[in-house]
Amino acid sequence: MDQGGAGGGRQDAYRVALVAFPGIRAFDVSVITEVWGTDRTDRDAPAFDLRRVAPDTATPVPMRGGLSLLPDRTLSWLPRADLILVPGLDDHVTPAPPPVLQALRRAHARGTTIAALCGGAFTLAQAGLLDGRRAITHWNLVDLLRARHPEVTVVPDALFIEDDNIWTAAGTAAGIDLCLHLVRRSHGAEAAATIARSMVTAPFRTGTQAQFIEHATPHTDRDADALAAVREHALRHLHEPLTVAGLAARAGMSPRTFARHFTAATGTTPLRWLLDQRLAAAQKLLERTDLPMPEVARRAGFGSEVTMRQHFASRLATSPRAYRAAFSAGSAIAGSSPIAR
Repeated sequence: MDQGGAGGGRQDAYRVALVAFPGIRAFDVSVITEVWGTDRTDRDAPAFDLRRVAPDTATPVPMRGGLSLLPDRTLSWLPRADLILVPGLDDHVTPAPPPVLQALRRAHARGTTIAALCGGAFTLAQAGLLDGRRAITHWNLVDLLRARHPEVTVVPDALFIEDDNIWTAAGTAAGIDLCLHLVRRSHGAEAAATIARSMVTAPFRTGTQAQFIEHATPHTDRDADALAAVREHALRHLHEPLTVAGLAARAGMSPRTFARHFTAATGTTPLRWLLDQRLAAAQKLLERTDLPMPEVARRAGFGSEVTMRQHFASRLATSPRAYRAAFSAGSAIAGSSPIAR
């Protein structure tokens, strides 16, 4: 696997540590490397400095399928990291080396953001970092995590969640969602969208969506076409008042039936989906334009600056003005975010 880090070790690069030890999943390592280990600065993406960190650098870390990863930094590098990522595990009860657990505990005490993908939650639980905190893992591992670590408050159904600056994600594709969310959180929506386009993946799935959706049948396939058309219409008319009843009528359904099919197809409710799209639209306008706040609120469909500010506070833990100051095209990104940690 490519051992280089994006950003070429630039002093202004956002420093990311991938914690490696025997048993980590090759898929999660690949996701982390694709998001933070590929240099996209020629497309105005941020500079990242991804390092593979392990107890020693002399021993390749074995992974399933005959793959191996050669660490390029020891655990002593972790105090320099802005973000620490723990991949999932092939065997979800794999014990992490004690030095890794100790280093993770010290990193959290320093206030460093830590994120675990899929079964990586078990590693954080071994370190005691999830005791008394909310966490998520793959839906098929929820009962196992509860049984082995009863001190953890396991959330049964979400894509990713945060508690005390510790992030956990559900299985496989949810790890991509979390990684892109962490980019968005530290560098803005446009940076996350640039990386998502490069990866040919969706740029925005909120962490509160369900982990999986119902399997389609021929009837729901027809419904899905109608729902897709409704979502496309809503995205073109975000600046207008939109109601569930109005969207349901456009789909030829009753509001109750529409809401049920929409949630089954997308993993979230129509109102929550609309709010997420309006937040994403406002973020892009704040990053790309110098429009006054009332006009940003109007174009994103919030109606008023007060309403937009309330939603930014409740969902992003920041204000529109602070967001613009940090992420607008003319601002310098220093690798930190105004969003509360």
